[in-house]
Amino acid sequence: MASTTSPPRSRIRRQRRNGVLLLLGPFFLLFALTYILPLFYAVGLSFFRERFSGLGWGGPELVFAWFDNYTRALTDPDFLSGVGRVLLYGLIFVPLLVVLAIVLALLLDNALTYGRRFFQTLLFLPHIVPGLIASLIWLYLYTPELSPIVDAFSALGWDIDFLGGNNVMFSLVNIAVWGALGFNVVLIFVGLQAVPRTTIDAARIDGAGEFRIAFNVKLPQVLPTVLVATLFTIIGSLQLYTEPMILRTSGESPISNTWTPNMLAYSSAFNSNDYHYAATVSVLIAVLAGVLSFAVTRFANRRALR
Repeated sequence: MASTTSPPRSRIRRQRRNGVLLLLGPFFLLFALTYILPLFYAVGLSFFRERFSGLGWGGPELVFAWFDNYTRALTDPDFLSGVGRVLLYGLIFVPLLVVLAIVLALLLDNALTYGRRFFQTLLFLPHIVPGLIASLIWLYLYTPELSPIVDAFSALGWDIDFLGGNNVMFSLVNIAVWGALGFNVVLIFVGLQAVPRTTIDAARIDGAGEFRIAFNVKLPQVLPTVLVATLFTIIGSLQLYTEPMILRTSGESPISNTWTPNMLAYSSAFNSNDYHYAATVSVLIAVLAGVLSFAVTRFANRRALR
């Protein structure tokens, strides 16, 4: 009788490791090529600057600048005011988007089965529209003498300038919420589907109403999903570029080509050919995004441990 021997454990572990590398290798390769290497390249650029000697006839000379570019950025009024605008935009946009996404996801989870797919699709449709196209559509809707919305408000006696003064900030928030709400609703709704139905049924048996079940039973179960949505929203708000760049073309808004840090980086790189300063601005925004993400994660973890 032929005896069978099982392969050694080391061989099994090696086969599993090779399988994991085969499946995840392409992702990590693309991640390194498109994220890690450009990040290190930008950090390297930020420590250099071009210097012209004499009358400048000899062309620029690349010199190591230490932290001169960072000192320049942190004392640049355009950069500091741009960061302030982005932070103000985030203070309005992030809480508004997350709260709306939570409320709509809870409503979808409590809705009739036949209506869920329709409303999910309806909410998700704006997300599949590219940000550039969405901004152009809203620019049309914000422009006086072109927009039916402005005409309707004027007929009611309300003269609202969506592109002027402080209103432009709320106009930008509206565009961003319109485009990102559906994705976050679907994300949180998927998390709600994993909440055990037995827990919800037990709460109903105990006499809890739908409002109490939604905010005291369902919502605590999906807080990790809400945290992920919040982190994505914070990072996206710091990358504000497309919407103000499109609204700027109208000539009606106070938006300049350095209105946000990303716009400042673009202007420095492609209008002033100062790629080193543009890289510095980009690195500082990445650091700010990391600090805010870390702070939100620590805050959420502390609340979870209580």
